[in-house]
Amino acid sequence: MLYESTGTAPARIYLQPVAAPSILGLYGFAGATFMVAAHMAGWYGGANTILYLIPFVVMFGGLAQFLAGMWAFRARDGLATAMHGMWGAFWIAFGFLGLMFRDTAGGFPAGLFPALGFWFIVLAAVTWVGAWGALAENVSLFLVLAFLALGSTLEAIFRLAGGGGIHIVAGYCLIISALVAFYTASALMLAECYGHAVLGVGKIHKLAQEPAISAGCGEPGVVRGQSLNLEPHEAMSR
Repeated sequence: MLYESTGTAPARIYLQPVAAPSILGLYGFAGATFMVAAHMAGWYGGANTILYLIPFVVMFGGLAQFLAGMWAFRARDGLATAMHGMWGAFWIAFGFLGLMFRDTAGGFPAGLFPALGFWFIVLAAVTWVGAWGALAENVSLFLVLAFLALGSTLEAIFRLAGGGGIHIVAGYCLIISALVAFYTASALMLAECYGHAVLGVGKIHKLAQEPAISAGCGEPGVVRGQSLNLEPHEAMSR
């Protein structure tokens, strides 16, 4: 609890910190994306495999990640709110789509699927902007979103124009995104556990760092962001 002088009597400000939402969001994204992308890349499964993955991706990549996006809103992290909220909603919608095809021989169409292609156009467009925004945060997050946007772009092309090779390359791009997301989530979790950064994420230092406690619009004393502003070598020197 903090006190802020108003000129007459001290005003009480209650801080309600939350754990870094992107720990859950990135782990949820990494798990769901890796499982589906590995299937896209031809690592395992058959035509109907995607239908058996739906319960996992809806709960882990969908619900858990969407909730992380809403908690990121409370943490005043606009980028995480947009990315986790959007991709969490996508995985939930993907599950509904799977239910629509549950009685279809072979499950989802294996090739052209223009309606799904337009899904990925929207996802790719927003994710490319998110990758741009991540350049102000850290390299690790930028790589997660850049490979995610690239994979989404390729998948949109595949669903609209065809080309099995494009579908496989899209799967590999998404696998890379999932692996980097796993690393980034681990870096956030370990930093919170140990009180300092353990794994580097390529922190991009802004010209003007915000104070640890900043006054938001109508929210004085609310802490903004999720991660420590330290790299491992910096933590060792303090």
